[in-house]
Amino acid sequence: MPISLSNFATSKCVSCCCRILRIPTEDLQHHFDTQLPESVKELLTYARNFLEFCSYQALHVVSSRPDYLSDKDFRHMTFDMMLAWESPCVENIQLHKETASSSNQEVEDEDGWSLFYSSSTNMAVQVDDKKTVGPEAFARIAPGCAAVADIITVHNLYDALTTTSGHHRLHFLVYDKYIRSLDKVIKASKSTLASSIGNLQLVEGEIILDVDGTVPTQPVLKHIGRSMWPGRLSLTNSALYFESLGVGLYDKAVRYDLATDMKQVIKPELTGPLGTRLFDKAIMYKSTSVDEPVHLEFPEFKGNSRRDYWLDICLEILRAHRFIQKNNLKAIQKSEVLARAILGIWRYRAVREAFHFFSSHYKTLLAFNLAECLPGGDSILKTLSSRLVILNSSASQHDVSPHSKRQAKLSPISLIALTQLGFILQKEVNLDGEVIIVGEVCAGEINPLQMAVKQSLLDTGRAEAAQATVDQVKVDGIDTNVAIMKELLFPVIELANCAQRLASWEKPYKSTIFLVLTCFFIVRGWFSYVLPSVFVLVAVVMLWCRHFNKGKPLKPFRITPPHNNAVEQLLTLQEAITQVEALLRAGNIILLKIRALLFAVLPQASDKIVILLVFMAAMFAFVPPRYIILLVFLEAFTREMPYRKESSDRWVRRIREWWIRIPAAPVQLIKPEDNKKKKS
Repeated sequence: MPISLSNFATSKCVSCCCRILRIPTEDLQHHFDTQLPESVKELLTYARNFLEFCSYQALHVVSSRPDYLSDKDFRHMTFDMMLAWESPCVENIQLHKETASSSNQEVEDEDGWSLFYSSSTNMAVQVDDKKTVGPEAFARIAPGCAAVADIITVHNLYDALTTTSGHHRLHFLVYDKYIRSLDKVIKASKSTLASSIGNLQLVEGEIILDVDGTVPTQPVLKHIGRSMWPGRLSLTNSALYFESLGVGLYDKAVRYDLATDMKQVIKPELTGPLGTRLFDKAIMYKSTSVDEPVHLEFPEFKGNSRRDYWLDICLEILRAHRFIQKNNLKAIQKSEVLARAILGIWRYRAVREAFHFFSSHYKTLLAFNLAECLPGGDSILKTLSSRLVILNSSASQHDVSPHSKRQAKLSPISLIALTQLGFILQKEVNLDGEVIIVGEVCAGEINPLQMAVKQSLLDTGRAEAAQATVDQVKVDGIDTNVAIMKELLFPVIELANCAQRLASWEKPYKSTIFLVLTCFFIVRGWFSYVLPSVFVLVAVVMLWCRHFNKGKPLKPFRITPPHNNAVEQLLTLQEAITQVEALLRAGNIILLKIRALLFAVLPQASDKIVILLVFMAAMFAFVPPRYIILLVFLEAFTREMPYRKESSDRWVRRIREWWIRIPAAPVQLIKPEDNKKKKS
């Protein structure tokens, strides 16, 4: 059943795809009608889904050509697809005759790029500089080419491109700059790989992703203990390599493995000369293969963006290998995961170099880093693992047309894209034939990975909104924070004060009533229901607030902090530190005295403790717990009664005097000797 696309851009995109695929429009439409389920062929969405189908097939053919990223026609064509996706404008069920005839036009040599726009009519469909595309169009079309976008990070990529351009929609000039920067990054990696294989002694399938420290004024500094060496740092898909700078030449590279499970830790770290901790511009690498942690410093005059970038890409490779190890992935699945990480790092480099973009916590362009920090990111990795299980490792070995019926198995699209760009991860896998499914996006459908990403994005919005409220209420100053905490804990403080007043027997009548009621609760065994009752009461209060305060904004918490100047705040901080130190000292003395009692340093005191412990063991063994609780409560609550106060004070005094006579266990402080030798 033929269709009609009244939108000029849509019809021209379809005819352009037909010329690339060397197939008439009627045949391509027949493939769409027979291969795809009925759910994607509804009248309202038919044109858009058919456009997606044509675009994915054409992108598969185009991306198999050499150096396609550097051709401007590819950039125009993909942007036209996004524009057409946003406004397909379906009106009736008939195709333009001119569209059908144009699909039968003779094509030029298959190696020529004139397949995109081979006539002046086709040139008219090229993108208007004033036109922009939205996030959904970009998210549906861009992942059709695995090198351009990843389905997990495509929304973050769109945000990065639109944020750096100052618009909320993607302009062609920005998109064109991104693709050209991506092409430049990939070519730079290819040339670096060719020139560094001998120096780094790379193993088969190892690809250099980035190199830093080649400029003499911006070296990478390696710190081990108090020793420091300038040099050059390289990251591959398996390891970090550091080459110390000698006299005009680089020394043999030291390899820090990221692929093998050796309890590696990579995190930001402070560093400086002679082991000082002054500058927040380094990353720390630690594993079972190194004796001491290795600190790699990235000096720069302002900020620490250089360090943050290297931290991100190193963690991406490390987390990709941990994902492989956790799911026990082998062969084609392992290569697909690494290819996804490699392409993500190159996209990150391209955006960073073209627009000076620096990713935030939830806006990273690296898939495995994003899944690590994103709410629900574990579900993304779980879905990705289930998709990798059904990878069609043998699909590329068969002569299967891209228009054949879809099967349950998938193709390693990231690995195929990497191979088509000229990088070999796995030689034994033949990736020269056709694949069954083009990309991870299917026309008119949302695969499980897309659904997991969308759900995580919803959770991310809530997390970012909550974090915004947290940032608003953060205040500086110890006195201000103490004032806020006192106000927040006011009900708890008042309840404790009330209990203290009852226990002090200032008003005997109220204290007696409380004592009798509490003892009755304990004896009848009702005390175990107090905590559940409190939880139910809090739940009822929350439901009441939800019902009566629905839609009303929460009133701000009013605080009147003390007005202290900077000197007074420093004195308050010093006093607080002194109090904490005193508490720590008192705690250590208590522990040391207990140690002395355990080892019977004072035999008389130890004998009393032994008798007390045996008596308590007998009580816990033969007396019901509620009676023990009753005795403890009576002892604590009636201590200040007028009839018991004198005897209680006397017993407390005797216990304090007995405790003072207990000696503390000895402590010997040993000054560590610095025997570290300078390492070469």
